[in-house]
Amino acid sequence: MPRRCINIAPVTLVTKRLACALLAAAGVVARAQDAGAIRYRLSFPEPQHRWMQVEALFPRTDAGALELRMSRSSPGRYSLHDFAKNVYDVHATGSDGRELALARPDPYGWTLAAPHTADVTITYKVFGDRVDGTYLGVDETHAHINMPAAIMWARGLEERPARIEFVRPAGTVWTVATQLHPLMERVAAGSPAAVDRAFTAPNLQYLMDSPAEFGPVSMREFTVNDRRFRIAMHHQGSDVDLDAFAKDVEQIVRQEGAVYGEFPQYEPGSYTFLTDLLPWANGDGMEHRNSTVITTTATLANSRGRVLDTVAHEFFHCWNVERIRPKGLEPFDFDRANLSDSLWLAEGFTQYYGSLALARAGVETREGVARDFGELADGVLAYPGHLVRSAAEMSDMAPFVDGGRPIDRTNWSNAFVSYYTVGGALALALDLSLRDRSDSRLSLDDFMRAMWRTFGRPGGSREGYVDHPYTIADAEETLATVSGDRAFAHEFFAKYVLGHDVADYARLFSRAGLVLRPRHSGSAWMGDLRYDDRSGRIIVSTLVAPTWPAYAAGLDEDDQLQVVDGQRIASGGDVVAVLAKHQPGDTIAITYTNRLGRAATGRVTLAANPHVEAVPVEANGGKLTDAQRAFRERWLGAK
Repeated sequence: MPRRCINIAPVTLVTKRLACALLAAAGVVARAQDAGAIRYRLSFPEPQHRWMQVEALFPRTDAGALELRMSRSSPGRYSLHDFAKNVYDVHATGSDGRELALARPDPYGWTLAAPHTADVTITYKVFGDRVDGTYLGVDETHAHINMPAAIMWARGLEERPARIEFVRPAGTVWTVATQLHPLMERVAAGSPAAVDRAFTAPNLQYLMDSPAEFGPVSMREFTVNDRRFRIAMHHQGSDVDLDAFAKDVEQIVRQEGAVYGEFPQYEPGSYTFLTDLLPWANGDGMEHRNSTVITTTATLANSRGRVLDTVAHEFFHCWNVERIRPKGLEPFDFDRANLSDSLWLAEGFTQYYGSLALARAGVETREGVARDFGELADGVLAYPGHLVRSAAEMSDMAPFVDGGRPIDRTNWSNAFVSYYTVGGALALALDLSLRDRSDSRLSLDDFMRAMWRTFGRPGGSREGYVDHPYTIADAEETLATVSGDRAFAHEFFAKYVLGHDVADYARLFSRAGLVLRPRHSGSAWMGDLRYDDRSGRIIVSTLVAPTWPAYAAGLDEDDQLQVVDGQRIASGGDVVAVLAKHQPGDTIAITYTNRLGRAATGRVTLAANPHVEAVPVEANGGKLTDAQRAFRERWLGAK
């Protein structure tokens, strides 16, 4: 369908038009008028001081205790964030206006003991000074709201609908962009219309998965296969830059839609890219059911490709994770870290498809996508973590590594490879393996479509839920069905998902005319050692992996490297210079002082640098055959 790109400053005009078009979904009206709906009023009396005022009305509560909670986790994040730390000045009042006493049973909640009045109003302030996909960011220019960081909820009332009203700071013309449903109410003539800056959510799951950008939002829209897509951007760039960006986003959307053959039903009637490109933003991308958050200090003028890379990853999640959902993430538990052994598929396969979509959309060059895929292969070939944990076990580590890094030292550099990397490498291997086995009649696209048909498309009986989340066994069974070879599917999962094997990427790449070659051919290597220069004292600043030559000499983190092959070391560059004189297989002596102050010596047998890169065969001095060209085009060409 033809592209429609509209520059409308007031988002409310868009939402009013959209809401009227959605009148057939009259359930929105019913939710808004439900007397039992929880009502939130978000206001910003002093945005320059970076806090938000929240007023929450909990109507028709029973005579039992009212257990109020601030979330400890957020959809799309896997570690704890304990959002209660930014909440203060909390008060409760009854329907008669009298203040009610609140207790703190734990650091994450407040309890109003029985008996109390039927309606209870909770007011509080919440501080927010981080613009990303997890937290709350408030300043004079906008409010960027991730609901778990801002909204207090009541245990036992999770299935209640909610109404959310956004109140403009004095003197502003801020507008709202969100996946929340526009509130529909009857007007004088009896026809429904959207209420300005008021929205609804059917339940807590949907509410907490619905971020909002409240500020001076620039909008662009386009339609693909009867689905409406909106780009809601807060930035300091030009309309020309935004128009060009929107064209590229549309091509990415089309190519990712082609993987599945269709788009999901976006419940509010559209999918929204909530983008903050601001000097004070933090780099992040966060998927949601009908929207995504993208934040960065980059600008469209100088880093459009970086932003599009995030767009490609996050949009693919509207199928994979948001609807094709691992069992460990459904339903999302806001009181704890959510554990899933399938993030290699949920995040890693999405990582792979982000790069693939950029190539198919013509946004990334063939050389660029080869580099991306080479980095995925290098991530498992050259690092020892895959020898310690399987892809499933890497996924289990997410609560500790996703934004929740500890202050104590860990051995993660030797025992962990990101589930993004290991999963992306698995997706690459599976895609090329299916194509190789079937002469490109089958591919990973077929596997993802099958996962969509079985686990994603059936949806949920309640909005915001997924009724058929999958397990690893389900994914293996899907591969067996798609490939028609149960033994192949079992072997792939046993070796690469649950085991520690690594695919033969060099052979798989060769079918597409890509060469996997050493990144530093012929160079001598004793490990990926890093150093701190402390006034001429060269201290090893990383754990030494068992697979590195330096490990056998006893060298490790915090040791002071003094002499290498007879050369006194005064900088990291001195080590590089010494190694440059040698070849793999040479043995050299080192002298160092360990962190206990004890002198030590050792011998290191240098190895070839294991890091690899992928390049088109043409860039490696070779010739692309007709068969390789055809294979590559079926893989990377537009769909």
